Amino acid sequence: MATVAYQLSGSVLPVRETEKEALLKRSLDLLGSLSALVFMAPLLMAVGAAIWLCGTGPVVFSQERIGRNGRTFRCYKFRTMVPNGEQLFAELLSNDPLARLEWETLHKLRRDPRVTRLGKFLRMSSLDELPQLFNVLKGDMSLVGPRPIVSAEAGRYGRRFRSYCMVKPGLTGLWQVSGRNNTSYRRRVALDVTYARRASLSLDLWIMLRTVPAIVSASGCY
Repeated sequence: MATVAYQLSGSVLPVRETEKEALLKRSLDLLGSLSALVFMAPLLMAVGAAIWLCGTGPVVFSQERIGRNGRTFRCYKFRTMVPNGEQLFAELLSNDPLARLEWETLHKLRRDPRVTRLGKFLRMSSLDELPQLFNVLKGDMSLVGPRPIVSAEAGRYGRRFRSYCMVKPGLTGLWQVSGRNNTSYRRRVALDVTYARRASLSLDLWIMLRTVPAIVSASGCY
């Protein structure tokens, strides 16, 4: 795994959680991800089959994201975009100034031409993120943590990037239960950094309890 050296300058980042807390959190991550994978195995297979039947392209999409201590890892998701998505994306940004401004501001597009019909449903229901349970199982992610960001987003965190890197990214987190894409990018950064600086098992439990209502309401999902 690589390290974002230009941000970390080769230093070891401080870790605030104690060894006991880290062991307990990892144990909960293992138990939670294994239980979820076993319980949701039929759903995972059904979603995978639906993606495979709907067109060409891989069932699972992976992308390099930044993890704890700035180390990168392959983050898994069910594929929600068309195979030629990058070409469509480039054409859209070249021909649509409003779409380009939205992307530069939010790093998201409300009307993304790359997303398939099935992909829209998977995003609205958050089912596209279920393969990240394997990331949790591997230890790249935790059940609760900041958003797993791409390298292009690191610069937007500025000096607060060090705080982001103190913990593992999460399958859910403060952003997911605080309006998701309805928030500004600045707010996203603030939520990620707030979690990293105040991470605790009690905060994790509070976030997990709020995750199900957030998924059901689909607030800010697109």
